[in-house]
Amino acid sequence: MKITVKLFATFRQGRFKIEDRDVPVGTRVLDVLHSLDIDPADVGTLFVKGRAVEVDRVLDEGEAIAIFPLVGGG
Repeated sequence: MKITVKLFATFRQGRFKIEDRDVPVGTRVLDVLHSLDIDPADVGTLFVKGRAVEVDRVLDEGEAIAIFPLVGGG
């Protein structure tokens, strides 16, 4: 099935901004993170259909996932 992955801020370094991917049915958000070598502990927010989701969320055909890193400040 096809999904769209959107990366933000530091997650774009050495990767991409937006990419369409073919993934197996039953793919979870966590599977996408692992395929991108992104540690779930470094993720601040994950959105699918404009709603925050957890890493165990199973993705459906045509969905887009937006992955944001933790935000630091001082």
